[in-house]
Amino acid sequence: MIRRIVIILIILTSLSAFAQRSTSSPYSVFGIGEEFNVKTVEQVSMGGIGVALSSASYLNFTNPAANASLRYATYGFGLLNNDLTIKDVSGSQSSTSTNLSYFAFGTPIGKRAGFSVGMQPISSVGYSLLSNKLDPNNSNDIIEITKFSGKGGVNRVYGSFGIFVSKNLALGIEADFAFGTIENSIINQRANVSLATKYEEKSIIRGGSLKIGAQYKKNLKNNLHVDFGATIKIGNDLKATGTSKIYSLTFSSTGSEIPRDVLSTETLSGNFTLPTQTILGTGIGKINKWYTGFEYEYQNALDASGYLSANNAAYSYEKSNRISFGGFYIPKINSISNYFQRVTYRAGLRFESTGLLVNGTSTPNNFTSINDFGISFGLGLPLGNRLSNVNLGFEYGKKGTTNNKLIQENYFNFRLSLSLNDIWFRKRQID
Repeated sequence: MIRRIVIILIILTSLSAFAQRSTSSPYSVFGIGEEFNVKTVEQVSMGGIGVALSSASYLNFTNPAANASLRYATYGFGLLNNDLTIKDVSGSQSSTSTNLSYFAFGTPIGKRAGFSVGMQPISSVGYSLLSNKLDPNNSNDIIEITKFSGKGGVNRVYGSFGIFVSKNLALGIEADFAFGTIENSIINQRANVSLATKYEEKSIIRGGSLKIGAQYKKNLKNNLHVDFGATIKIGNDLKATGTSKIYSLTFSSTGSEIPRDVLSTETLSGNFTLPTQTILGTGIGKINKWYTGFEYEYQNALDASGYLSANNAAYSYEKSNRISFGGFYIPKINSISNYFQRVTYRAGLRFESTGLLVNGTSTPNNFTSINDFGISFGLGLPLGNRLSNVNLGFEYGKKGTTNNKLIQENYFNFRLSLSLNDIWFRKRQID
C-alpha cells in the first residue's frame, strides 16, 4: 500500500512539474527549444550510453529491446537541477532551474519479454534576453529597449516492448506521442513614446514517432559478456499550430503588463520534419562487476516549414551526431560488511554536434556550429537488501562558443533518481 501511495504522489507531482521551466538556455529560442536526449540518470552518468546495455532491474530509454531483460517490476523517476553560466565577449551571468526529468514504469512479461511506459520532456524553452540601443549623440542614454522571452516545451508519453527471439537476440519496438505548448514574445519600448509594442506567439506542438531496436549479448568465459545494440527512430513530423498578435501596452508601477489595443492577429501553421535517427553501440563487461561501452548517434538535418522555417540569416540546421564513452564499476555487489563496496560507480564522456547553426554577425552565411561536450560521473546507492537504488548523477559541460558574437554556456547538472524494484508475480509457499 505504501508503495502505491508513493507512486501516486510521484505522478501527481509530475503532472505539475512538467509544466515548469526547465532551462534558461538562450539557445532554446530556436526551433522547439533546447532538445533533450531522453536518458535515465544511470545512463547520463555514463556519458549517455545505453543502446547496447540491458539490465534485469534498470529501465532503458534508448533501446526498447532492453525491456526483454527486465526481471522485476521497476518504477523510476528523475529530477534535474541545472546550474548554468552564460557568457559572451563582454561578460557573464548565471541562473539555476530545477525540474522533473521523467517518470516511468516497466515490468517483465514471462521470462522472455517486458514492457515499459512513461512520460519525459524532449525539449524546453526558457530564455529572457535584453537588447539596448544607445543614443548616437550620447552613449549614456538608452533610446530603445527590446526584450525577447520564451517559455514552454514539448513532452512525450511512450509505450515500449521488447522480447527475446532467441537465446542471445532481443528485438523491441516503441511508440510515443509528443505534445506541448511554446510561447515566444518580443517587447519593444522606445524613449519618449508612451506605449510599448509587444509581439506574442503561442504554438501548440503535436506529433508521434516510432522506434525499433535490437540487442545481442554473447556470454564469454569468466562471467564476461560482449554486447551489441542498435536503434532506428523512423523519421516523423511535429506539427505546430497557433496564433500570433501584435498589441500595444503600458506597465504598472509594479512592472506588470497592461494590454491596450490589438494591432493585428494571425493564424500560424508550421511543421518540423525530423529525419531518421540511428544509434549504434557496443560494450563489454563482467556480470555484477564492471562494464564499459561506446555509442554513436547520427541524424540528418531537420527541416522546418511554415512559420517555423529556418531559411533566414539567423540560424539553420545541419547533420547532428554524438559519440559517448562510459561504464560502471561495483567493488563487491554482495558485500555484507562494507556498504560502499555495493555502490555502483559510474563515469563517462560525451561529444555532440547538436545540428544547430547560428549566425551571430551581420555577415551573410557566417554560420557557426553549436557543439556540446560533457563529462559525467555518478553513484548508485542500494536501498537496504533490495535491488532498489537511489542514483546520483553529476555532469559538467560546455555548449556553444563566444566566437562570432555568440554565447557560450558552462553548465553543471545534478541529477537524482529513484529506481524501485519489486516482484509482482510470485508463487506463495506453504511451510
